Amino acid sequence: MRDVGELLKERVSTDLADNVCCVEDVLGGNADLIKREFVYHEQRNLTGIVFFVDGLVSPKEIDHSIMRPLTMHTAELERFQHAHLGPQFAEEIKKHVLTNTGILLFDKIDTAINGLLSGDTVLFLEGCGEGFLISTRGWEARSIDEPTTEPVVRGPRDGFTENIRTNTALMRRRIRDANLQIEGLQIGDRTRTDINVAYIKGVVREGLVEEVYKRLQSIRIDGILESGYIEELIEDAPLSPFTTIQSTERPDKVASSLLEGRVAIFVDNTPFVLILPTTFWQFLQASDDFYSRYWAGSFFRLVRFIAFFISLTFPSMYVMLVSFHQEMIPTALALSIAAGRESVPFPALLEAMVMEVAFELMREAGLRMPRPVGQAVSIVGSLVVGQAAVQAGLVSPTMVIVVAITGISSFAIPNYAASFSIRVLRFPLLLASGALGLLGFAAVFSLLVLHALSLRSFGQSYLSPAAPFQPSEQQDLVLRMPIWMMNRRPAVAGADDTRMGPNQMPAPPDEEGEGDESAESRMADEEEAPNAGKGKRKGSRPWRSGKS
Repeated sequence: MRDVGELLKERVSTDLADNVCCVEDVLGGNADLIKREFVYHEQRNLTGIVFFVDGLVSPKEIDHSIMRPLTMHTAELERFQHAHLGPQFAEEIKKHVLTNTGILLFDKIDTAINGLLSGDTVLFLEGCGEGFLISTRGWEARSIDEPTTEPVVRGPRDGFTENIRTNTALMRRRIRDANLQIEGLQIGDRTRTDINVAYIKGVVREGLVEEVYKRLQSIRIDGILESGYIEELIEDAPLSPFTTIQSTERPDKVASSLLEGRVAIFVDNTPFVLILPTTFWQFLQASDDFYSRYWAGSFFRLVRFIAFFISLTFPSMYVMLVSFHQEMIPTALALSIAAGRESVPFPALLEAMVMEVAFELMREAGLRMPRPVGQAVSIVGSLVVGQAAVQAGLVSPTMVIVVAITGISSFAIPNYAASFSIRVLRFPLLLASGALGLLGFAAVFSLLVLHALSLRSFGQSYLSPAAPFQPSEQQDLVLRMPIWMMNRRPAVAGADDTRMGPNQMPAPPDEEGEGDESAESRMADEEEAPNAGKGKRKGSRPWRSGKS
């Protein structure tokens, strides 16, 4: 048997037996490789062979668009039988006989092998020097469901699936713009995983797409099984505890990011799509911030920022105050804490470390076990074990409250990757606070801030627009301003940075009942001053019609 590498370099032969031998020498030992031989020209006794991989194709599509046309359309075959063995034979078959919309003619065996493993059907006809690669993909796929990791109160309920073409279709449904580009490539020497890069031409910053392709094409790996592989291989700071690429299951979040001038990377076989470049503040934003009234969205976003600070620093601050700076605690609270710790044999640092590790163990156990059992483990761990530890005098009631509030706060962070980073960073802060008090806490916290300031995500500062501070970019940072005020795209966008037209603030009718200015008058005003409001974040009409 010849080497596989040599077989893949072979060209398609006019001898049907040679083509069949090449395919069977490469894939013949697989139980799911199906070969179907048939006669497509009875008078001249010409045969053909169809190869496909069972489970990756739609049998109905093969029967409808390949087998029936070739075995039943004898009149069309007779029309160009003189082209048999000629260069136009394959083209005539493609144009007049086969009814499938996706047909590719090929002359290399490696194209046939790659197509078979991707779910296509390969057709060889006797006397034809080219093969037919026909799109018949039809494997089983999960239906579109609501994302489990990013639920919303108000907003779309559809989420990405493991099928990359379904995911890109969800994006096309939301952005019906001819400038939306979805370009594809394959990564992985053995898996040959399909990767799609999506962006909006003109909105994306110049050079960003080229940089993304440069990093993707530099990947040399045998397989890509999930988008996390891609994320780890193209991020700017691979050793940082902060993630500089956002992943999401929500099509609406990807669509809004594309409209801001960002790039999305779709990976086959995973429902998680990567968004880049990314800033730290995006991890604290939820989709329904923009679907609720702006004051409600701003309030809940502020709550998340508070939850982030509590989750990161609350245990460290408690240990720091109890161990080194008791004078900073109000007297009544200090006496209550001291009474609770009277029978505890461990120092506050060890007590906090044990409780934090126990909480992480319960959270991991509840996540990895089957869902009904996992919920039971979480309830038993939080109630029974915690209460038993307090009654046994191993931990203080105050420490249980601190750890519980910290854990609840970490659940308020909408992005799992960001919450995981906070869970990891909590321990260095805790150790420094327990060892050196306020000095250790301030030193480690300052190092984290300095490290975050030094990070970049595809050329953009990780903490922008807060650092460097950009006054015109603060409308969607900690607070979410009304949509009619955010008429410009973020600084990450390219040349087309206009999000909406000027004067979009709604206005009620005037008191005289004349109503608001007509659409015609507004259009005339905009034609007279087409650039009115350009360069400004806020552009609004007078509150009363005809009044300034």
